[in-house]
Amino acid sequence: QVQLVESAGGSVQPGGSLRLSCAASGSILRINEMEWYRQAPGKRRELVATITRGGSTGYADSVKGRFTISRDNNKNTVYLQMMSLKPEDTAVYYCSAVTSLRYWGQGTQVTVSS
Repeated sequence: QVQLVESAGGSVQPGGSLRLSCAASGSILRINEMEWYRQAPGKRRELVATITRGGSTGYADSVKGRFTISRDNNKNTVYLQMMSLKPEDTAVYYCSAVTSLRYWGQGTQVTVSS
């Protein structure tokens, strides 16, 4: 099993920045990929960014060039650096770890509003 603990989100103004973190514990050697998803009210959960065991990254078109996913292997932590935030980035953000199963963090609220 894998346990995921996300940092607190927050509220920022449009154009602002925020960094989320996700600390993994448990069977971390089984993790093939770490991902960030988000879910806005009334919408489906959507994939935002991914990072593989080998370090390859991928992004949704809506965040490409503004968000960066990275990891610190020494801390077993994955980060999502979000810049140039827009009101449409407002959502609950979830960290996910993929082994032969998928594990989820508890979710953290990010609100972008003036």
